[in-house]
Amino acid sequence: MVKLIEDKDGQDTIVIDMENSELMVDYFIITTGNSETHIEALRNEIVRYLKDEDIPILYYDKGKVYDWVIIDTGILIIHIFSQEARNFYDLEGLWGEQKKIKVN
Repeated sequence: MVKLIEDKDGQDTIVIDMENSELMVDYFIITTGNSETHIEALRNEIVRYLKDEDIPILYYDKGKVYDWVIIDTGILIIHIFSQEARNFYDLEGLWGEQKKIKVN
């Protein structure tokens, strides 16, 4: 999944190991898109890949793209942000005690 995001120019991608958190999810992947069009393209490619691989999608934002898109597979939640939204919501800071892996 990270390779797909990198291939589609997701920026500052990070994986957060959430297994020791109170959430019922194993990992967050957080990345940044450089425009609404880019965020939408990332979302569409990820959803296509998950469907092609028969990986169940519990939820994803299907409508107009704004500044934060979520794709939830149950064990993995992918967050695609604009830079402004990523700075504002600061999930990396919120989950600061969890192990993080910077990938690009």
